[in-house]
Amino acid sequence: MWGQAAIALRNAWRAAQRRRVDYVVLVIDGPLPERAAPPRNFWQRRLYPPGPLSVEGLHGRVRRLADADNIRGVVFVLRDLGGGLATLQSLRRAVERLNEAGKETVAYLFDVDLPRYYVATAARRVFAPPTARFEVLGLLAESLFFKDAMARAGIQADFVQIERHKTAPDPFIRSEMSPEMREQLDWLLDDLYEQLLADMAAGRSLAPDVLRANIDEAPFDIDGAIDRGLLDGAVYEDELAGHLLPGQAETAHAKRRHARLLPYGEARPLLRERYRRRASRSIGVVSVVGTIAMGPSRRPPIDLPLPLVGGVVAGEQSIIAQLRQAERRQDLAAVILHVDSRGGAALASDLIYREMHRLAASRPVVVYMNNTAASGGYYVSCPAQQIVAQPATLTGSIGVFNGRVALTSLYEKLSVGRGTLRRGERAALYRSPAPMSPAERALFQDGAVAAYEQFKQVVATGRSLPLDELDGICEGRVWTGRQALAHGLV
Repeated sequence: MWGQAAIALRNAWRAAQRRRVDYVVLVIDGPLPERAAPPRNFWQRRLYPPGPLSVEGLHGRVRRLADADNIRGVVFVLRDLGGGLATLQSLRRAVERLNEAGKETVAYLFDVDLPRYYVATAARRVFAPPTARFEVLGLLAESLFFKDAMARAGIQADFVQIERHKTAPDPFIRSEMSPEMREQLDWLLDDLYEQLLADMAAGRSLAPDVLRANIDEAPFDIDGAIDRGLLDGAVYEDELAGHLLPGQAETAHAKRRHARLLPYGEARPLLRERYRRRASRSIGVVSVVGTIAMGPSRRPPIDLPLPLVGGVVAGEQSIIAQLRQAERRQDLAAVILHVDSRGGAALASDLIYREMHRLAASRPVVVYMNNTAASGGYYVSCPAQQIVAQPATLTGSIGVFNGRVALTSLYEKLSVGRGTLRRGERAALYRSPAPMSPAERALFQDGAVAAYEQFKQVVATGRSLPLDELDGICEGRVWTGRQALAHGLV
């Protein structure tokens, strides 16, 4: 009752302000992490700039805007959009929720490329500057292969894979794309492109084949895009307010009544609220983001854009501590495990899996897969009662690879001498700079096979799938979220 009364008083005060707000402007720009940063204290808020807008924060703003009955609509200004296709699908869903709430949604693009246009087509109207170009050009998958370049330096990557579709080490052990990698990329591109085309075409009331033909003819100027029904108008940003109110298209430009646009920060105190009853218990969220490894989670000062090197690390020590804390807290009705990881160390993944299994025995656990939840990222998800993914999430990769890097030739090229002493026949198994011997390769192969069989057992148990039928969807194959749903993996 007190909550309802407080909201009623705030809404009455807002009505007394008599400040008109037609459209609220939301600028989406930056890396777009899935979750918001932890709350900052008084001094942190004054000494440091605000963190980037998160997808979580954007959905919170959208929920507040959908509740406000004193605004006409929302203008999304789409600048730099970070994240993968699953993140874009989440942004698109935010726009659709405003449509469902009866708000007018408008998207303004400076660059009309695929990521921005995909999100924009969820809006009822899409505008761009007159000098922009329509550059929605489709999807491209490209792989670089370093085997020969590494050989020139005297470096040889020596790995075993279970199975051939487990292509993560391919850039280091092959000179060109394998048939299995090509096949996998083909089915991923086919499904992702079909999803994008279907969503964008529906948003623009076009047939998918018509949109596909337009993309194949791109790039072209904005007037051409308007003529093809791909955009609604070409205006500069300062002219947008004169094109948003009903009937403006038929009014002379000099006599147009301009809509009142306010940035979200200025509009927020004016937004009318709707009472939402809070539950007495909460839902906890634990994130597994980055390469899964032993030790604490960490973020390097410089993120090297190289596969298997650098990047954010999801340390099992930190994640297990959070899962145990969630298990102890009696005020948590359920837990969401947010996963955005391509996998990593098998042991670290299994230790997190064990804690997930314990937690799921005490309360509901739901996994939300963001852009990627593959290999170890899928392994840790299996104990959950429910696994949820975006249609474009990359998941699966149920397979194993291991090995080592041979540096003997590099040492010779650099005239580096080595002196080695050891006790134990296999003391140098993981650290030897020499290529694998047949006996060593057999050991690595046996370890990979055992890990793969354990992985399949985890999947069969967690997803209630027949163990003897799993190879067709495992063996390292990567799926989109939509394909994974068809296979029972999500």
